[in-house]
Order: sequence, then structure tokens, then C-alpha cells
Amino acid sequence: MGESKRNSKDRSALDTTENGPHEEVRCPDATERIESSSIPNGDSSSGFTTRLFRRRWVIVFLFSTYSLSNAYQWIQYGIISNIFTKFYSVDSFAVDWLSMVYMLTYIPFIFPVTWLLDKKGLRVMALVANALNCAGTWIKVASAKPDLFSVTMLGQFASSLAQVFILGMPSRLASVWFGADEVSTACSIGVFGNQLGIAIGFLIPPILVPNVEDMDELAYHIRIMFYISAGVATLIFILVVIVFQEKPEIPPSQAQAQAQSISADEYSYTASILRLLRNKNFMLLVVSYGLNVGCFYAVSTLLNRMIIEHYPGEEVNAGRIGLTIIIAGMVGSLICGIWLDKTKSYRQTTLFVYLMSLIGMLVYAFTLNLGHLWVVFITAGVLGFFMTGYLPLGFEFAVELTYPESEGTSSGLLNCSAQIFGIIFTISQGKIIDHWGTVAGNIFLCIFLLIGTVMTGFIRSDLRRQKANIQTEVQTVSPADSESSIQDYGATSCSIPWQRQS
Repeated sequence: MGESKRNSKDRSALDTTENGPHEEVRCPDATERIESSSIPNGDSSSGFTTRLFRRRWVIVFLFSTYSLSNAYQWIQYGIISNIFTKFYSVDSFAVDWLSMVYMLTYIPFIFPVTWLLDKKGLRVMALVANALNCAGTWIKVASAKPDLFSVTMLGQFASSLAQVFILGMPSRLASVWFGADEVSTACSIGVFGNQLGIAIGFLIPPILVPNVEDMDELAYHIRIMFYISAGVATLIFILVVIVFQEKPEIPPSQAQAQAQSISADEYSYTASILRLLRNKNFMLLVVSYGLNVGCFYAVSTLLNRMIIEHYPGEEVNAGRIGLTIIIAGMVGSLICGIWLDKTKSYRQTTLFVYLMSLIGMLVYAFTLNLGHLWVVFITAGVLGFFMTGYLPLGFEFAVELTYPESEGTSSGLLNCSAQIFGIIFTISQGKIIDHWGTVAGNIFLCIFLLIGTVMTGFIRSDLRRQKANIQTEVQTVSPADSESSIQDYGATSCSIPWQRQS
């Protein structure tokens, strides 16, 4: 009893609890609330204890921070592509590849990286991701000379490789650290960091790097931009080494407890991939997710070209329009995440947001050339709210459809689809814009968003993770026995998590 109380006090600074579907039990000398519940696991006498730790918020916000740093580097070239085209004396397609290398790198590396995630866990992934991200930023510092385009491409490649270790983590991190009613919100916060990084990437480069003719002055401004991103990435790397943890001592949810109970000998990565490929609902989501996010990648990469074509000299406003897209998308992501945690209406919400992305893209396509920048800001904001807001929806819906498969594997396949379609759409839309203008290029994307909307409508809502969590409501004892168990627990100890007795 004394030892149990001491353990409770030692953890009181970090632990938060609620009794799930059971009535909360309090004692006069309790120093904290302990979230614990149990479900049958094979037989009616066994169960899992769960607990939430306050440090989960530190972990998810730290992840969001280094995801921000990496996402910023993806778009920092594209939003001032005309300036880098002039500085490095290359064509616009070469500068587009500084963005598309993020997409291309992901495709061959995603499978070994998701295997590594399953074998080594979140902390190793975080350390490798930040080491690569930091290395990429310092390589770019050395590339701020007109004849060193290959060096800046090398730095961008290192950063793109770091992205492979980042994109599959939000849903895995949310499941490992957060309770059943928080996972969608936590995943949204993880994606939020990536979106904020893109937003900063749209906003800051046009401010730091003005379109000047003097190459020495231009090199100075580019070098300053690279030094800032390198300093930030280095600081984040140090914080990850010190602070980032693998997982909590006790699982946060029944679904996660069951997943962790599967031994390494029972798990096969290859078999998991094959099961996912045979999951029809998931494969429909993989393709529809790739179509939506691939369109977003194309719009983001080519935004500067589209804006400059209709509004010459508006590089700064092009960045602000990109910022508007992402800020609206961050709001959409958080609202969708909270909505999912409250309603669990994954299919309906995903279908609605997808349809609104299509409508937003149509409106943006036909208003871009009206000659009014304020109209572009509004339509871009609406497009961003739904198209960018869709990102965490896809991750969380995938986890529901594929539980108990690894969250990193399902997210990896979604992102792989997005990268493939992103490359195809970016190259194709760029060529269409060159030959037939921006309206034709955007209509091209609308056609595929329509296809994705129809495919989303055929996905059946098979929420497997939710089914695992609601097993806690299955009663294996009579009401009288259950009440007696609770009373006995209250009379004996407040520090030992309650286990339901059969």
C-alpha cells in the first residue's frame, strides 16, 4: 500500500486519468486521477490497464515542430521559383524538381522506412529524421553560389529523405500516446506542424529574398535564408535528442494495448503489406487520397507560376496566397480532427470534405484570371480549408479501416500514392499551363478530384479500431457482482488500477 502510494506520487506530475466507461473512483488522499480500464483478452478474466500521460502533449508538439522545419524546406524554392531560375541559370522545370524530389524520394524509400518504424520505433525515426533534416539545411548553406545548383539539389535530397521518416508518423504517434477520444485531434496536431511549415515556406522566402538583379546581393539574401533554416533545424535536433521518448510506460487506449500485446514473432511486415493490399476499402482510400493530396502538391509547387502569369511582379502576394491556403487548411484540419473524435463519422466527413475540395478547385480555376487579387485570396482560402484539411482525415480513416495493422504502414502507403500522383500532376499541369494556360491546368486537376470523390463514395465504413475500443462496454459479470467489485476496490486502494473480476 505504501509503495503504491509512492509510485502514484512519483508519477503525479506526468499522469492524467479518467475511468473510461466506468464511474470515476476518488479517495481523500488521491494526488491524481488515474485513467484505467480493462477488457477481455482471450478470456473473461484478463484485461488491459490504460493510462494517459501529460507528456504526450510535449511529444506531439515536438514532432510538429520538426515536421514544420522539414515542410518549410519543401516549398522554399518553389514559391520564388523565378528568382532561383535566374540565380542558378536553370529553367523552371529544374527548379520544379527541387520540390518534386520530395515526392520522388518518398516512393522507393517508404517501404524500408516503415519496416524500420515497426522494428525500431518512434524515437529512432525521430532521431534519423532530424539528423537528415539538419544535414540538408547545412548543405544548402554551402550552395548559395550561382554555379552550385547541384549542391543545393543534394541538400534538398537530404531534406526529402528526412521527410520519408516524418510523413508516416502522425497517426502512429497519436495511437501510441493518445486515448481513444483524442487520436484524431492528436493526428491533426501532428499534421498541423507540417502545414504550418508549408505556410512559413510560402511567406518567408519572398520576404527574405527580394527579386534583385545584382547576383552578389541575391546570393547574400539566399545565404541568410539558408542560415536561418539551418539554425532552427539544429536547435530542434538537440531538443529531440534530449526530450523525445519512444512510448508511454502504459498504453493510452484498449486498442493500443491490444496492438502492443502482439509479439514480434507473430508479426510479419510482408504479410501486413499483403493484407493491406487485399483490403478493398483501404485500397479505394489509397487511390482517392493520392488524387486529392497529389492535386495539392501540384497547386503548391506551381502556385508562383500561376500567380505571376496573371499578376506580374507579385511574388510576395503569391507567397501570401500560399500562406492563406495553408492557414485555412490548418483550421480545417483541427476542426475535422475534433469533429472525428466527437462523432466518429469518418466516411461521411471524408466524403463531404472531398466534395468541397472539388468545388473549391473549380471556383479557384475560374476566378484566378479575373484580375482581382482579393478574389484569389478568398477562393484560395476556401480551397485550402478543405483540400489541406483532408490530410488528417485520410490518415485516421486509414487507421480505422486497417486496425490492427501498423499505423506507419497504412500512412506510408497513403503518402506513397500521394507522391506518385503529385509528380504526375505537377509535371502534367506544368506542361498544360505552358501550352494552354492556367485554366486548362486547373481543370485537369478538377477531373481527378471528381474521380476521387466518386471513389470515396464507394468506401465502406469498417471502423475496426473503434470496435476494439468499445469492447470495454461488454459486460462479463452480473450487475450485482460488478457493483461489488467497484465497492471492494474503493475500500482497499486508490493507487492500484481497477481490474474487472469475472
